Amino acid sequence: MTALAHERPETMTEAQAELVNGPDLDEALWQAWKTMELPEGYRAEIIEGAIEVSPTGRLSHAQIVNRLRNALVRFLGEGECAAYQDANVIFRRKGWIPDVFVAPEDLEPCADEDGLGVDAAAVGLVVEVVSPGKRNQDRDRVRKRREYARAGIPVYVIIDDYDGQGAVTLFTGPRADAADWGDIHRAPYGTEVIIPEGPAKGFAITEAITGPARGEK
Repeated sequence: MTALAHERPETMTEAQAELVNGPDLDEALWQAWKTMELPEGYRAEIIEGAIEVSPTGRLSHAQIVNRLRNALVRFLGEGECAAYQDANVIFRRKGWIPDVFVAPEDLEPCADEDGLGVDAAAVGLVVEVVSPGKRNQDRDRVRKRREYARAGIPVYVIIDDYDGQGAVTLFTGPRADAADWGDIHRAPYGTEVIIPEGPAKGFAITEAITGPARGEK
């Protein structure tokens, strides 16, 4: 098991998070988020007590996301689960838009109470492709890492062009109380990373998805 190249984030328990955010703030953010109207090419998420607005990814980001989703579609075939992008994952008045996630093919029973997205409990895999810039990198490496752990999503994967010459980091064993993960495995681009559990168990993230190491581009 290999530690992350970047600094391990400070953890926050669920109780501490509730004290910082509180139900009133969560509800206010939720109502504001539901009614937001953004310019084309932007998206909004509720992450750790704040609404974060970010632009859609650049071309290299889109290429990796599309290769990943296409590969997952082929892998999942005609089974009960499917690969999604540009959809909301909802957990306790928070809303995230992962680059790709795997959830049941029939989403109706998995919808949140407002019908805005998929309840996080139905999501078996989340993948984020890191964009350039410290804030973007911290969002996927730190803030979303904690949020997905709090939600108990079984597997989180980061595909990161900006970690060394490029790396894929696999997180499993979510620990909701610590907002962290029990197992973390980091592999440089060019090394297969196999999803170990859930509906995408056995799926391999390879150079065909990530592209070669940055030093080879």
